[in-house]
Amino acid sequence: MISETGHPETGHAVVLGAGIAGLLVARVLTETFPRVTVVDRDDLDRDDLDRDDLSGPTDRRGAPQARHLHALMDRGRQIVEELHPGIVEDLTAAGAPTSEVLVGGRYYMHGQRLRSTPTGLTSVLASRPLLEHVLRQRTLRLPGVSLRPRTAVVGLAVDETGRRVTGVRLRGELLPAELVVDASGRNSRTLDWLVAAGQQLPPSSRVTVDLGYSSRLYERRPEHLDGDNSVIIATAPGLVGGGAVRTEGSRWIVTLAGLLGQHPPTDDAGFVAFARDLAVPDVYDIVREAKPFTDPVPFRFRESVRRHFEALRQPPEGLVVLGDALCSFNPLYAQGMTVAAQQALVLRGALADGGLPGLPRRFYRDVAPVVDVAWDMATSSDLRYPQVVGRRRLRGRVTGAYAARAGRRAHTDPAVARTLMRVVNLVDPPTALLRPPLAARVLTPGTRGT
Repeated sequence: MISETGHPETGHAVVLGAGIAGLLVARVLTETFPRVTVVDRDDLDRDDLDRDDLSGPTDRRGAPQARHLHALMDRGRQIVEELHPGIVEDLTAAGAPTSEVLVGGRYYMHGQRLRSTPTGLTSVLASRPLLEHVLRQRTLRLPGVSLRPRTAVVGLAVDETGRRVTGVRLRGELLPAELVVDASGRNSRTLDWLVAAGQQLPPSSRVTVDLGYSSRLYERRPEHLDGDNSVIIATAPGLVGGGAVRTEGSRWIVTLAGLLGQHPPTDDAGFVAFARDLAVPDVYDIVREAKPFTDPVPFRFRESVRRHFEALRQPPEGLVVLGDALCSFNPLYAQGMTVAAQQALVLRGALADGGLPGLPRRFYRDVAPVVDVAWDMATSSDLRYPQVVGRRRLRGRVTGAYAARAGRRAHTDPAVARTLMRVVNLVDPPTALLRPPLAARVLTPGTRGT
């Protein structure tokens, strides 16, 4: 029940997971709940310690991709700035560079560079540990927010009907809450807990890509990439790609990637050889010349998974699942953090529309179209490879073919390049590429323009 102040009468929400999704959700929940507790298994008190010989926040076990390339897309940056005004200034003060997409960086698709052109899109080139650290400090300064690190959740507490979640069970403790938000990532245990409570599970969609990463940090020198801040070599149309992104501390984060088992090595010679064999030499030019700070570290991602909670007629009250626990995307497309930010805004709207009664159903209904956009973009690209396991639809085939044609046109046409990057950054909808003037540029052979 919501009181006259707009807060639930007892006013406590619990967020599972202190990653990007959990921290952004905690910020949103402070607008409705006077108390918000964020629970995480990791030892987050150590995030200010040095890592190797590099000062800064440390990686954490709960973010296994933290030592690899990340991208906060422009739409994600906009949302984070809306929720935490001035946070980009905090990140730049901590050493994170910013760059305009297609102006300060190089982007290769189909082995050729996209036309350099102003896009109005800003990339914040912070490492994942720094981004989480700054966002966590911002979140913990909010009134009513507390963090419980090194805390394992072992189950959900439900009422006598079994249809309402009333809190979470910790080891030796019950933590009551009017709302539990699972933002614990793709290894979430919520489905197991729902089975234990006798609840129906949502259907799921899966696309198996068998992705492997190998990443390491290098010293950055001003002459690298002629001063550009980044280079991304997309896997399409082959199965391998890579990238190097400038980050805080005058460093490059270099990530090599391969789909369908073509994973990059983690030994020095193999890492360099893999970079040498990429479609263009930009990444190889860095790794063969620059001083490495770390050994290569691996990361594996087997499949993209989407859980269709919107298909449930009566999802449990008092529980919302979001972030990677709701939909885990192929990280090649760098959508995860931005889609998590979009989901946080959807939750804010669903709470404003009707408070706690019926919240899960409203949220899943409203968030499905948001997830659809990123899911369709990523999976239609993956499913162009015959070896990728997943359900193929005619719409996806058409979408994937048109997107590939737009990518090739973007090599020479700045208008297509600009729109494509705005769609990729989730600022404009995919339909922007279908608007008649732009579609004509994509589909007409030999079209060039300004």
